[in-house]
Amino acid sequence: MACNMIVSGLQCPSGQGTIRNKVFGGRLPAPFAAGEKRSHSRGHARQQHVATCCQASEAEQVVNRRTLLSAGVSLVAAAQLQSASPADALVVSKEWEKVDLPVDPGVVLLDIAFTGNDANHGFLLGTRQTLLETKDGGKSWNPRKVAAAQDEGFNYRFNSVSFNGEEGWIVGRPAILLHTTDGGTNWERVPLSAKLPGNPILVHALPGKSGQAELTTDQGAIYATDNAAYSWSAAVQETVDATLNRTVSSGISGASYYEGTFSTIQRSPAGDYVAVSSRGNFYLTWAPGQTTWQPHNRPAARRVQSMGWTPASELWLSVRGGDLFINDKSGPASEAFSQAKLGSRGFGILDVGFRNDQEGYACGGSGSLFRTDNGGKSWKRDRSTDQVAGNLYAIKFTEKGIGFILGNDGILLRYIG
Repeated sequence: MACNMIVSGLQCPSGQGTIRNKVFGGRLPAPFAAGEKRSHSRGHARQQHVATCCQASEAEQVVNRRTLLSAGVSLVAAAQLQSASPADALVVSKEWEKVDLPVDPGVVLLDIAFTGNDANHGFLLGTRQTLLETKDGGKSWNPRKVAAAQDEGFNYRFNSVSFNGEEGWIVGRPAILLHTTDGGTNWERVPLSAKLPGNPILVHALPGKSGQAELTTDQGAIYATDNAAYSWSAAVQETVDATLNRTVSSGISGASYYEGTFSTIQRSPAGDYVAVSSRGNFYLTWAPGQTTWQPHNRPAARRVQSMGWTPASELWLSVRGGDLFINDKSGPASEAFSQAKLGSRGFGILDVGFRNDQEGYACGGSGSLFRTDNGGKSWKRDRSTDQVAGNLYAIKFTEKGIGFILGNDGILLRYIG
C-alpha cells in the first residue's frame, strides 16, 4: 500500500510502501511533512485533517471527529446566514459602482472568485481573515467565518481563491489551505508542513476532472495535486536562491540583492507564471515542463512594480513612477517590451485587467484608473474614481464579463458598464 505523502527519497513511516509522489530532484520540501496525510489515523492535532465550517452565527456545531475521518468531509455549515443588509451601491461612473461591504476599516481586499456552476455565487477575501460571500453577482455580500482559523489564534491573511465548478481552494498566510467541494457551503482544512518553503500566495483550481489544483508560495515553490490534496508533486527542482546562485554571473542585474521572496506572482490561462522579486530589481518566469525559474532583466531603469498577462498571454509590466510596458509577443520567454501611452501622473500602476481582447483597465495609487480600447497600446484616464479615497490593488474580470476592482479600506468597485 503506497503512502500518500510527497517526501522525496524517504520510505513510508509505516514501512508499508514507498512514497507515491516524489519531489523533482529532492531539493524542495514537500507541502506535507513526514507523518502527515490528508486522511489518516488520529495523531497530533496540527498534523491531522482539520475540518472547518464557515458560519455567520455564533453557535458552532459540535461533531464527533471520528465520524468524519472515514468519510473525509467537513463540518456542516450553519443552516442560515444573517444578511449583511448593505447600503445601496454608490454609482461613480457609467461603468463602475462602489459596493458597501460589511468589513472593518483597514481591510485590504486581495482576491475574488466565482463558482463555475453559478456566475452569481462567489467569494471575496483579504486581510484580517476577511471572507465574504455573494449570491447576486457581487451586488451584496455576507460575512463568513472560518472557525478553525479563529480557534488557533492567528489573524490570517487570505491571499487567493479559485474555483473549478463547485470545487474551490483558498490559501493564506500564515500557511493555510482550505478546500471545498460543494461551492463553499462547507470548507475543510488541509494540513501543510512547517517545512513548506514560504507562504502560499496563489492557488489555481485546474480545469477538467475534480481534485486538480496548483499551489504556489512566495519563495517560488510550485506544487500540483490531482487527487484533492491527498498527495502533491513539485514542479520546480530547486529554490530560486539556488537558481540565482548559478546565474548571477549571466548578467541578471540585481540578482545578488534577492531577498528570498516574490512581491507579486501571476498565472496565465496557459499555465505560465511570472513573478517580481521583492525589491523589483528583476523578474522571473516559469513555464510547464521547466524545472527552474528563469530570471530576466527589467526593461527599464526603474524597478518593477507589478506584472501580469493580457488575454493573448502577452506580459505586461509596470515600473515605479507609473510607466506601463506591454510585451509584443506572447509567452514568458519574450523580452520585447514596448512602452504604452499612459499618463499616470506619477502614481504606480498596481494591476491591469482585461474585460476582453481590446477593453481593459489599469489601476493604482490614490484611486487612479485608466482604460484602453486597443488591447493596451494606449490608455485614457478615468476621472470617475479620483474621489475614491484609497489605493486600488487588483482588477478581476470573470468569463461572464462580471468585473471588480479591489482596494484597501474595504474598497470594492463593481463593473456595471
